[in-house]
Amino acid sequence: MSAGEFRVPRPTNEAILNYAPESPERFALQHQLARVAAEGPEIPVLAAGKEIHSGDTFDVVMPHAHHEKLALLHQARAEDVHTAIAGAMKVAPMWQAMSFHERAAVFLKAAELLAGPWRARINAASMLAQSKTCHQAEIDAACELIDFFRFNVYFAEKILSEQPISTGKEWNRMDYRPLEGFVFAVTPFNFLSIAMNLPSAPALMGNVVLWKPANVTALGGWYVMQLLKEAGLPDGVISMLPGAGPEQGAAALASEHLAGIHFTGSTKTFKTLWKGVADNLDHYRSFPRIVGETGGKDFILAHSSADLSALTTAIIRGGYEYQGQKCSAASRVYVPSSLWPKLREQVIAAIDEIRMGDPRDFSNFMSAVIDRRAYEKISGYIQLAEQSATIHRGGKCDSKVGYFIEPTLVQVDNPRHRLMQEEIFGPVVTVYVYDDAKWTDALELVATTSPYALTGAVFARDRAAIHDAERELRHSAGNFYINDKPTGAVVGQQPFGGARGSGTDDKAGSLWNLMRWVAPRAIKENFVPPTSYRYPFMG
Repeated sequence: MSAGEFRVPRPTNEAILNYAPESPERFALQHQLARVAAEGPEIPVLAAGKEIHSGDTFDVVMPHAHHEKLALLHQARAEDVHTAIAGAMKVAPMWQAMSFHERAAVFLKAAELLAGPWRARINAASMLAQSKTCHQAEIDAACELIDFFRFNVYFAEKILSEQPISTGKEWNRMDYRPLEGFVFAVTPFNFLSIAMNLPSAPALMGNVVLWKPANVTALGGWYVMQLLKEAGLPDGVISMLPGAGPEQGAAALASEHLAGIHFTGSTKTFKTLWKGVADNLDHYRSFPRIVGETGGKDFILAHSSADLSALTTAIIRGGYEYQGQKCSAASRVYVPSSLWPKLREQVIAAIDEIRMGDPRDFSNFMSAVIDRRAYEKISGYIQLAEQSATIHRGGKCDSKVGYFIEPTLVQVDNPRHRLMQEEIFGPVVTVYVYDDAKWTDALELVATTSPYALTGAVFARDRAAIHDAERELRHSAGNFYINDKPTGAVVGQQPFGGARGSGTDDKAGSLWNLMRWVAPRAIKENFVPPTSYRYPFMG
């Protein structure tokens, strides 16, 4: 047994590798791209440490080359969820009894493994299964996940150090207990870092977790589960339960041991889960914690004083990187009429330079959208644009080899057009041009057009205009950017999350999120307890 007041290492954000030609990281990544493409693993359900081959399988393919199969994925059945719950409840006492620093060591080691020997492999899986460029994979699957592991440990220690006031005769303490039961983590296809943070953050705080990843990106998750095992994570702390969703969700929500839901995905699915909790509320041992980050219709608002080059770059990077498949992606843009002619010219010129194709060709800026369902949804919005708006660039869709959709720039005359209100989750940026004199009206449009409130940006050199936007759009974005694109939040620098239709704003990458996965217990110890029930006033 060890004694001492231990301190975890102070974290720093992982440096982003640039993968320049002839660089060591580029050679390593190209080697792993070939290796991962050729392996074709059979990925089992992982329930309480047991590998289960359910026989209900899903082909994981490359979105940019959907004839190329990456893995065969077994999907969890309801009985597999029950197995995972039973196993999790058995391992929970051991995991909860482990000291915080022992649990922290697992994730600190995982961060170093990912920063070193596992980096190229995890990035390669992200590029192939999610159709990410090397840069998008690097900032997500490597750097952000490393940051989550490191910073969560640091934030957790801060939480544990927060203790109540004690007087001379009594000692007051706060015990940060894990939740009584299991956490159900449901994660999206677009960010491997989010997919792994949602189960690992509650686990760090002593919870056991049932994790349902997205089928299409389960390959990277499977590799990270192997990494966590190498880092020392005990079997059963996190169970991996792939599947379409409803069957796994129904089984998890029906359990009396459900203690929390950690979710990132669509607003519709989150509402369904919340309603499911309400329907089962009388069966639970405690009220489940519900934490969710959902959809977005993220905005860029330009003032007449905006810098055109910075604004152009924000639209291109914010709207089209990773094919617009970011919950924070710039989707609606408000531009004053005085800037629009020149801005339109610059944005179109930039779009014309964009290369799109297989991410293994490092000269490509974009690749394919994730699957056929996404392809059909996005192409449907482009058809709507053809019928009721003006397409200035892009609009072509081709799914013969991969699910490719051109970066598309649309202009509408109606500021409350569907293209300005509904989440598209693809490379479609819609612009509304307003009269320079109607800046106040433009602020009101931004604030009231969409049901979401995730990210947004204002571009202006006039400080009074920036002040106006900060004030009037205070509740319109959980992450607000000034003269920067509304994407790319960094762990420890911009805790991420929004409200309204965008979720519960519990800020992943911060101590506020971790606080949701503990149940504080106040302990009072009286060193000199009273020996008579009588008070002085009774004399």
